[in-house]
Amino acid sequence: MRKVYLFIALSFLSSVSYSQGLLDELEASTPKQKEYTSGTFKGVRIINGQSVEMPGKGELLFMIQHRFGSFRGGVVDLFGLDLAGIRIGLEYTLPFHDGRLCIGVGRSNYLKIWDGSIKYQILRQSKGPKSFPFTIDLYASMGISTVNFSDPDRNNYFSSRLTYCYQILWARKFCRWFSFQLSPTVLHRNLVPLNEDQNTTFHLGFAGKFRVSNRVAITAEYFWPVSGQNFADVNSLPIKGPLSIGVDWETGGHVFQFMLSNTQATFDQTFIGETTHDWLDGDIHFGFNIQRTFSFKKGAGKKYKVQE
Repeated sequence: MRKVYLFIALSFLSSVSYSQGLLDELEASTPKQKEYTSGTFKGVRIINGQSVEMPGKGELLFMIQHRFGSFRGGVVDLFGLDLAGIRIGLEYTLPFHDGRLCIGVGRSNYLKIWDGSIKYQILRQSKGPKSFPFTIDLYASMGISTVNFSDPDRNNYFSSRLTYCYQILWARKFCRWFSFQLSPTVLHRNLVPLNEDQNTTFHLGFAGKFRVSNRVAITAEYFWPVSGQNFADVNSLPIKGPLSIGVDWETGGHVFQFMLSNTQATFDQTFIGETTHDWLDGDIHFGFNIQRTFSFKKGAGKKYKVQE
C-alpha cells in the first residue's frame, strides 16, 4: 500500500509541475502590455480607395496619383499613354490626440476638382490586455468642381459644384501575409442630371492585401454599387463598380503602387460613383501612385529635418 500511495503522490506532483510549466509558457507568450498592429496596408490608399493607414504623428505625406487612358485606344493613343489623368495631394497627421487625426487636400485635373478630407482612427487592432480585433477609421471628404457650368445662361449655384463622401473603414490584419478591409460608403451630389436620379447613393467596398515579401504586396479592390438604387448616368452611360488589381513596392521613404483598373478617376466621388468602363470590354487603365512621407523635427542649427 505504501508503494501505491507513493506512486499516486509522485504522479500528482508531476502533473502539477507539468501544468505549472504550461501556465508559465502561456504567460510568457501573452503580451503583458497592449500591442498595436502595424502595417495592415502599405499605404494610405489600397489602390484607389482609402485604407485604415495614415501618416505617422506629425508627418506629412505627398502623393501623386497618375492614371493613363484605356487600352482600347490602341496604337493611336499609344494604348492610353496619351490620355493621362492626375491628382496631387497632401495629407498631414496632427501631432496630438495620439496621432489619430489626419487632414488632406488635393487637386485632380478631371473636372478640375479641389478636394479636402479628414480621417479619424477610432479603434486600432491590438493584442494583449483589452485587445481589439479590428482597426476602424471614420473618413469624410468634399470635392469642389471648378469647370465652367454646361449651361451658363441658367441660374447656377455654387452648391451645385459640391459632392461628398462618407466612409467607415473596417480592416483586420489576419496574419503577416494577409489583410482585408470593408468600406461601407455613402456618396452625395448636390446636383444630379434627372429628377429620378438619387442625390445620395450607397456603395460597399471590398479590398485585400497579399504580402509577397517584406517590400512587395499584391492588392485587389472592388466597390459594389448596392442594387436597387437609381444611379445617375455619366455621359449617358450606366455606372459600373470599379475593380482594381495592384502591386505595392516599398523602397524606404517611398511607396510605389502600380495598378490595372476600369476607372481613370482618382478622387472618391468620381471613381466610386462615376466609373462607366468595363473590364470585359477591354476598358482597362494602367496607373500608379507615388507616396513620399516627410517627418519634420527640430534639430540643432536647422529649422526642419527630413526623416529618411
